Amino acid sequence: MFEELLTSMSTFSPLLILAVLLVMPFVENIFPPAPSDFIVVLGGTLIVSGTIGFVPSLIITSIGSEIGFLFLYYLGTQTDKKLVRKGKVRFISVEALDQAENWFQRFGFLIILFNRFIPGIRSVISFFAGLSELNLKRTLALSSISAVLWNIILLSLGMVFAKNLNKVDHILRTYTLLVLSIIALIVAFFAVKYFIKKKRK
Repeated sequence: MFEELLTSMSTFSPLLILAVLLVMPFVENIFPPAPSDFIVVLGGTLIVSGTIGFVPSLIITSIGSEIGFLFLYYLGTQTDKKLVRKGKVRFISVEALDQAENWFQRFGFLIILFNRFIPGIRSVISFFAGLSELNLKRTLALSSISAVLWNIILLSLGMVFAKNLNKVDHILRTYTLLVLSIIALIVAFFAVKYFIKKKRK
């Protein structure tokens, strides 16, 4: 499968490849199941063959990531927090809003700095950053750093494992599973804590 994807991408023109590397990170922010990380890794393998350059690929993928982040951040700013508090926004619970704001208060902008390293909830972080009205300039700076660092890692993985993409896929799957497991444990801990406190009241 991966070899077929690589073969298909290698037949594209450099401009079309860069266009794909721009669009996929953006799409992944809106539709999290999209395999943008692996597409960026594939882009890294094409750097080895000389089809595209490292710097243009890094710039393009980071721009795509950041546009996706800012799109959801903007949607968050346009969502009326008062309506959420009244329970009139169906897809966001009051508890989810309280939990998000609690996380931002505890960890501050570190969550934004590492948002690209947290697969599965990147889009949630960007949306709630907007909903919580975090400072735009600081959010933009830190989310950009996050995107650049993450894409450097993905492109470098592609370059290192250009001849063995199955290893890259295994690494990404293991990393994603580990992160999601940790997040699930944290969410479960706070959920249990919340219900215990509610029961006592």
